[in-house]
Amino acid sequence: MTATDTRPTDTDLKTEARQGGATQGAAGSSTLDPIEVDKFSRLASEWWNPSGKMGILHKFNPVRLAHIREQACATFGRSREAVDALSGLSVLDIGCGGGLLCEPLARMGAEVTGIDPARTNVETARLHAKTSGLSIDYRCTTAEELAAAGESFDVVLAMEVVEHVADVPLFVGACSRLVKPGGLLVMATINRTMKSYALAIVGAEYILRWLPRGTHEWDKFVTPEELAVAMADNGLTVVDRKGVRYDVLRDRWVETPDLQVNYMVTAHRAG
Repeated sequence: MTATDTRPTDTDLKTEARQGGATQGAAGSSTLDPIEVDKFSRLASEWWNPSGKMGILHKFNPVRLAHIREQACATFGRSREAVDALSGLSVLDIGCGGGLLCEPLARMGAEVTGIDPARTNVETARLHAKTSGLSIDYRCTTAEELAAAGESFDVVLAMEVVEHVADVPLFVGACSRLVKPGGLLVMATINRTMKSYALAIVGAEYILRWLPRGTHEWDKFVTPEELAVAMADNGLTVVDRKGVRYDVLRDRWVETPDLQVNYMVTAHRAG
C-alpha cells in the first residue's frame, strides 16, 4: 500500500472486529462473533459486483424481496402490486452488508434502517445509497445495542445472519425486542442437515465456488424448530415457513416446501 492508500489492512479489520466484540461485552451479553465480522469486512468491496464473490446474493435477492413484500403486505393490509407497497413502514435490516436488501426496500417506500457491525460494510452501503439517490439510515451497530436503546420497527429482517452469530437464542431475543406490536420478524438461514452440508458447504463453497471457502460452518446452522422455539420464547408466533432452492434450469432461486437447506421463517408479534 502507498502512503496515501486508506484501504483497511488485515490488522485494521481484525482490530475493528475485536473492538466490536468488546463494545458488546461492555454493554451486556454479546452475540457478535469477531471472526465472522472480520470475514465479511474483507468482502466490503465485493458487495455490488453481481459477477463477484457476492454474486450469489444478487441472485438470491429476488426471492427474498418477494417473500418480505408478501408477508408485509399480508400483515399490514397493503397491495402487493403497488409500487410503494411498503410506504410508511419502518424496516430494519440486521447485518445489512453493503445494502443489497435495503435499497430495493427503500424503493418500495419503506423507511429503512440498515445495521452492520463491520464499519467497512456500512461505509460501502452509505456510498452506494448516495450515488443511487436513496435515503437510508445506515449505522455501524448491533441488534443488541438497538434493543437496549429501546428502538422498534414494523418489520425486522435478519437474512443469512443467524448462522454467523455466537449465541442464537440471545440474538433472536434481541431481534424480537426490536419488533413493534403487530410487527414482523423475518429470518432466513440454513438448516443443519446432511443435505445442507453437501449443498451449502461442499457444493456452494468447494465445487461451484459461489462463496469463499469457510463462509459457513455446519455446526452453526440452525434448524427451523430451534428458531421457532427461540421466537416463541420471546413472545412471537411463527406464521410462515418456506424453503428456498436453486433452480438450475432457470438459473434463479425459488421457494419450495423443502426446509432441509435454505429456508425463511416469518414470526408475528401480537398487537
